[in-house]
Amino acid sequence: MDRLAMRFLIALVAALLLAAPGAQAHLAQAPDALPGWGAEPWVLALLALSAALYLAGGARLWLRARAGRPQLLRQAGAFAAGWLTLVAALASPLDGLGVQLFSAHMLQHELLMIVAAPLLVMGRPLAVWIWALPCRDVIGAALHHPAVRLPWQWLTLPLVSWLLHAVALWAWHAPLLFEGALADSILHGWQHTSFLASALLFWWAVLGDGRDRPQRGGAMLYLFTTMLHTGALGALLTWSAIIWYPSYIATAGLYGFDPLEDQQLGGLIMWIPGALAYLIAGLALAGHWLSGRKPAPLGGR
Repeated sequence: MDRLAMRFLIALVAALLLAAPGAQAHLAQAPDALPGWGAEPWVLALLALSAALYLAGGARLWLRARAGRPQLLRQAGAFAAGWLTLVAALASPLDGLGVQLFSAHMLQHELLMIVAAPLLVMGRPLAVWIWALPCRDVIGAALHHPAVRLPWQWLTLPLVSWLLHAVALWAWHAPLLFEGALADSILHGWQHTSFLASALLFWWAVLGDGRDRPQRGGAMLYLFTTMLHTGALGALLTWSAIIWYPSYIATAGLYGFDPLEDQQLGGLIMWIPGALAYLIAGLALAGHWLSGRKPAPLGGR
């Protein structure tokens, strides 16, 4: 399932970027000064640090685990794809467009939640990062301390991670919080952090190899119900005749968009490719279940 899911998710990046052909036509009418590449310094610092730690830890594991190198390559490929997706979502012109076009903002959110998050989970960065640190034995022992282990086990319980992901999705798309995030860069950062963190917990509970991972039937249930409520929110935005987020009224017009059309396009991005990702992941799990094979553990031992 890992290879199939990884290939699908990588391909989905391109599919999402082409999900709005009408947007491409409208961008020809955009202002001369389009948003450029760049992000907040703390975002760039975290992206650089995460990549550096993964390279260092991966190199050490590569030298030690000769028999496990194919698995390490698959994990590294998944992490690299997820990391590049984060760059595309947070440091490309898409980030600036998200403040001006609701549809671009929705594309950014979907990249974080249904592309970057599962790819990063399959890359097992926490295990690799620890190998990059000189005091990894001390850190490993600290991570197994009840003060750390018990909260982590609670957060990665399937029902808890499912609820956190659902609450983050619906709460941050409530007009009051969404408009507040558009007006305040710190709140906007918390919004994106909530989406990514809750998605990582959700996909870890579904795809990870921890003790609290649900059985395949339970995992399919969580994926199916997430598909339903994500699709429901997207459908509400798509079919609404009322503008939920007035902040986009002025800026969407700069790109030749009718604000309501922009909102409906954003809802469609969440509704179709967003919900479809959960459906395909569930079908992949069902295929393995029906074939009688056990999913290969992420990262190996």
